[in-house]
Amino acid sequence: MKAIGVIRHSPRKAVNREEFEELLKSAGYEILAIVEQVREEHPKYNVGPGKLQEIKKLITELNPDRIIFANPLTPSQSFNITKELKIDVIDKWQLVLEIFEQRAHSKEAKLQVELANLQYELPLVKEAIRRIKLGDRAGFKGMGEYQTQQYLKHIRYRMGRIRKELEKVKADREVKRKRREEVGFILVALAGYTNAGKSTLLNALADEEIEARMQMFTTLDTTTRRFTINGKRALVTDTVGFIDDLPPFIVEAFHSTLEEIIRADIVLLVLDVSEPWGEIKRKFLASIEVLKELKALDKPLIIALNKNDLTSKEDVQDKKKALKELVKRKGVVVHSIVSISAKKNDLNELQASLDEIMFTLPKYRLFEILIKDKEKVPKVMALINSIGEILDVKYGETTRIFAYIQVGMIKSLTRMGVELKHPS
Repeated sequence: MKAIGVIRHSPRKAVNREEFEELLKSAGYEILAIVEQVREEHPKYNVGPGKLQEIKKLITELNPDRIIFANPLTPSQSFNITKELKIDVIDKWQLVLEIFEQRAHSKEAKLQVELANLQYELPLVKEAIRRIKLGDRAGFKGMGEYQTQQYLKHIRYRMGRIRKELEKVKADREVKRKRREEVGFILVALAGYTNAGKSTLLNALADEEIEARMQMFTTLDTTTRRFTINGKRALVTDTVGFIDDLPPFIVEAFHSTLEEIIRADIVLLVLDVSEPWGEIKRKFLASIEVLKELKALDKPLIIALNKNDLTSKEDVQDKKKALKELVKRKGVVVHSIVSISAKKNDLNELQASLDEIMFTLPKYRLFEILIKDKEKVPKVMALINSIGEILDVKYGETTRIFAYIQVGMIKSLTRMGVELKHPS
């Protein structure tokens, strides 16, 4: 499909044109032209009336299939612009949802995208009904009043059904998560701006070959794989990428997926260090806003500056220093900022940081394990080594092992016939 893009820059904050064009390409659009304007938002058309007439002339000259705004449009603005231009008009969030629809493969991802779409359509349908009642024939998708009212009822019904289905998925995931904790896995969630290299990092950590493309929102389906931290069992989960000013309806629709970040032991925030500092700063702040909304900033946070192979060591150090200062100014608690190249499998700094952070996690506690049956000692020690850290062993009639272990593993150890107690 062919499209004309429209960007309205606020006098206080410019829209990132490069990112908007990348969104258009990711959705499969051929960009015929990009129209830009710097002004405050016009209440009726978002852009000014003069700029709208300019777009009207371009439509005649270029014959696009759609006009796509880089700015979010209110339902009223959407109807006004469509009525004036007599062509299909969508905004940034409808564009993002189109990409989501193309990338969704699992049942859960498809349900989440459908829910987000319905939540987006709801105010549009309400606006259509309001206009019809006022005598304006700007129906929704060519529908009359009765059809629009019926569609509104269908949207509400379908949203309720989807939420129930997603609750079932959430319950199933909770069972799996508890089982993972019982068998002693450390949970690491990859978070960050879209196209930062999260999927490539998952592949490097877990020695996998998950699809990782240089496109926005390649990952919509949650992917979890095993890896080890200093020989200890761990799981790494890739999550949907963030974007500037992520609207609440998308966060809500994808909450069950983003919940992997909420439930993780460690959050690994991935940034592309090869980008200009202004872009790194913008994407870091956008990511922090989403993590704040998810109430995930109380977790151990490691920032991984990825793609260090695409720039110089001096540039990486300068950006790391600038990021440390920004983190301090914003009052964000960060365990460490590390430099990596997921593509080149250069993960030394990250592995060292994960090793360091592991036994500071709340799920680890110091225990004294008492074993009366000597034949069980090797098996118990092997289990502890896979999930914790042995500090000292005292052999005797009763073998005493002092170790850090995960609380979730207490049942597994007691089933082996050993006694656990906190050392005095």
